[in-house]
Amino acid sequence: MSTPETSRFVRLHVDLVLQVDDEDAVTGAALARIAGDGDMTDAERLPARNAVGEDAAEALAYLVDPFNLVGDVPGVELQQASWSSEQIDYDPDSPEWDLDEGDDGETYVVSDKSDDRGDRGEEGNTDK
Repeated sequence: MSTPETSRFVRLHVDLVLQVDDEDAVTGAALARIAGDGDMTDAERLPARNAVGEDAAEALAYLVDPFNLVGDVPGVELQQASWSSEQIDYDPDSPEWDLDEGDDGETYVVSDKSDDRGDRGEEGNTDK
């Protein structure tokens, strides 16, 4: 074989900053998900409900599922995922929050314009 072997594994880094306008709606949705999760034991539900009830960021961690981000992408299978959430102070005008420049110095464009299908721009396309 004349082509060098390359890894079939890709690490995808995603940073999201979400504005929570209705903490009760987020908390309610997370509590409903916990209640309907057939894989959770009763012993796991109580601390999960307590954590979700105390912190909207924790509630979001129960609602955001990385599999949903890539589950419909043809030709890939999610191997491992980890994510966390935290409440932050956010100033969109601060250079600290400039998401247009990657760690490697490359500039990435995130488009808010919709295409004919109503999806977000290619780089900003997410389900959540």
